[in-house]
Amino acid sequence: MDKYRPIYYAGASGDFNPIHIDPAFAKNVGLEGNILQGLCTMAWVSMAVTSWTGDIRSIKTLKGRFSKPVRPEDMITITGRIVSIEGTRIKIEISANNQKREQVISHAFAEVELPD
Repeated sequence: MDKYRPIYYAGASGDFNPIHIDPAFAKNVGLEGNILQGLCTMAWVSMAVTSWTGDIRSIKTLKGRFSKPVRPEDMITITGRIVSIEGTRIKIEISANNQKREQVISHAFAEVELPD
């Protein structure tokens, strides 16, 4: 991710909270610097799932817990593991980690439905 990602996402989402776009403000409230909006990180998780299924309509459920802030210029790796298959519905356990191997989204899973 590049250092401007929080600003791009703020423009797209309307989330201009200063902890996302102002590093000095973020430091004044106890953070190491500005952080990415959590829903931007979750959007990357969604993109990883739909890249695998090939269809954005396939996601039926997507859940996760924001467990650690994502900083500008962090490298996020998203992995998934199929935990169950029932007919055309597949449940995937998901992990999102930064370059330090710290989990940034935990307790995450997606349920997808693939065509017959």
